[in-house]
Amino acid sequence: MNQILIAEDESLIASFIAKGLRANGFLPTITSDTEEILNLAISDNFDLLILDLELPSKDGLEVLEEIRGQGVNLAVIILTARNDINDKVAGLEGGADDYMTKPFRFEELLARIKLRLRNNQATQVQEETVLTVGNVLLDLKTRKAKVKGDLIDLPVREFTLAETLFRHPEQVMSREQLLDRVWGYDYDPGSNIVDVYIGYLRKKLGSELIETVRGMGYRLRK
Repeated sequence: MNQILIAEDESLIASFIAKGLRANGFLPTITSDTEEILNLAISDNFDLLILDLELPSKDGLEVLEEIRGQGVNLAVIILTARNDINDKVAGLEGGADDYMTKPFRFEELLARIKLRLRNNQATQVQEETVLTVGNVLLDLKTRKAKVKGDLIDLPVREFTLAETLFRHPEQVMSREQLLDRVWGYDYDPGSNIVDVYIGYLRKKLGSELIETVRGMGYRLRK
C-alpha cells in the first residue's frame, strides 16, 4: 500500500485529503511540524509528499530544499494557496514534481498522485527482466511464467496482474489499485473482476502465493 505524507497545517484540508486517500487504497500520514516532515521524508517509508508552502515554523520551499539536499528522491506535489508564477517556478526548480493551487478538486489531486507514483515506479524499475518469488518466475521479455521450471500459460490480463503483484512483494495492494493498474480507469469499480483473476492466478501459480488481507486487498507472499 502506497504511503502518502501530508504536510499541511490546515486540519480540515488535511483530513479531507487523508479521507479521500484512504478511500482509494492509500495510507496517509498528516503532520505540519517541519522537523517531523524532514525526518519522515528521508525515512524511505513514504512514496509521495503533499507539501503546503505555508507551514507554521518554516517556508515549504525551504523544507523542499532540505529534502532534496539530503538526496531524497521522494515524489513531491506542492499544494498551496500561493498562485504567483514566481512561487510556482521556485517550487518546480527546487525539486517539486508538480504544483497545485488551492482551492482544488480532490479528483485532480488524486489523478496527479497516481501519475507521479507511476512515473517514479517506472524510473526506479531498472533493466530487470525476470521477477522471481519462491518457485514462481515471471519473464518480462517473453511474457512467460514458470512454476518449478514448468511453463505456465498466462493470458495478457493474468500476466499483467501477476507482474503488478510481483513488483510489490509483501505489499498490500487494494482492489482499486489493481483494477486501475491492470484494467484502467474505464472499468466498473464495482466489478469483482480482480477477485476472479486472483482466483485464476492461485490455480496456476499456487494457492499459497497470494494472500487475502481482509478489508484491504491482496498481498504477494515471498
